[in-house]
Amino acid sequence: MGSKLKVGILGGTGMVGQRFIALLENHPWFEVTTIAASPRSAGKKYEEAVGSRWKMDTPMPAAVKDIVVMNVNEVEKVASQVDFVFSAVDMSKEEIKAIEEAYAKTETPVVSNNSAHRWTPDVPMVVPEINPDHMKVIDFQKKRLRTDKGFVAVKPNCSIQSYAPVLTAWKEFEPYEVVATTYQAISGAGKTFQDWPQMQGNIIPYIGGEEEKSEKEPLRIWGEIKDGVIVPAESPVITCQCIRVPVLNGHTAAVFVKFKKKPAKEQLIEKLRSFRGVPQELELPSAPKQFIQYLEEDNRPQVTEDVDYENGMGISVGRLREDTVYDWKFVGLSHNTVRGAAGGAVLCAELLKAQGYIG
Repeated sequence: MGSKLKVGILGGTGMVGQRFIALLENHPWFEVTTIAASPRSAGKKYEEAVGSRWKMDTPMPAAVKDIVVMNVNEVEKVASQVDFVFSAVDMSKEEIKAIEEAYAKTETPVVSNNSAHRWTPDVPMVVPEINPDHMKVIDFQKKRLRTDKGFVAVKPNCSIQSYAPVLTAWKEFEPYEVVATTYQAISGAGKTFQDWPQMQGNIIPYIGGEEEKSEKEPLRIWGEIKDGVIVPAESPVITCQCIRVPVLNGHTAAVFVKFKKKPAKEQLIEKLRSFRGVPQELELPSAPKQFIQYLEEDNRPQVTEDVDYENGMGISVGRLREDTVYDWKFVGLSHNTVRGAAGGAVLCAELLKAQGYIG
């Protein structure tokens, strides 16, 4: 392929911004050429702006160390340097909505990790293996924004990645009632144990806003486009509890499911192992070859063993068994800052490029 697309990272000094930069090192299609952050970081070289706050377990890529950080609020100036941007800005929801649309109106596609636009009716919220067709709503969004190329697309919350793909694989058996409890890593709050020592040996039974996202966002992903907007599905009904646990990376979910049809265990496992989507068919650079793995051992999935499955882009499932109240129960695991955050957004950008929306 020819020259790589020039990518900007909005909010590039934070944890998710850092994850974008780490994941995009040596990417075959995309190259980070611009990093924008708050005014206090602007004007500094990236290495200086981040300082001792580099939180990835791999070294800072040499290619970004000397990039001079721009002011994220200088929208026209930043946008003029890039083909598209990833957004990981740390602002209020209304500020994020405004700045992402401002970038889109400069004819710059925005692929966002943030939650601000997840319920904007004409903004696609996509897990590329599940609802790639939702990108078509961009055509209606561009009419609203009066743009030719600019738009906003988002990925969903990290908490749903460990069970929404599983339920999608089982769609033909008609799941209609789901109870999920998620055990969520501290990196989901942008923290390490060094930042948050009180999480050592601790559990916090509350994560603000997370339970509503975990219950509602899968329904939007399973929805359909009607009259230029995404209309969420009505089923299955999901109820969720979200708990912060002393783990650095990896969200685990314990899930109970009722089905209208009565599948056998072998059928459920086969559906997981054979589940493929457009990213696998197109062999997108970040796509896992095997999206969902099923583990037979009683003590799997485990964070220490399985969180990096398929470079953090795959889902691990185990402990599938019949339940005395619900039909079946299982445990799922996903990497919250790779598949659940920056990696999921990178895969969305690859899909958008393959579909012709980014170029």
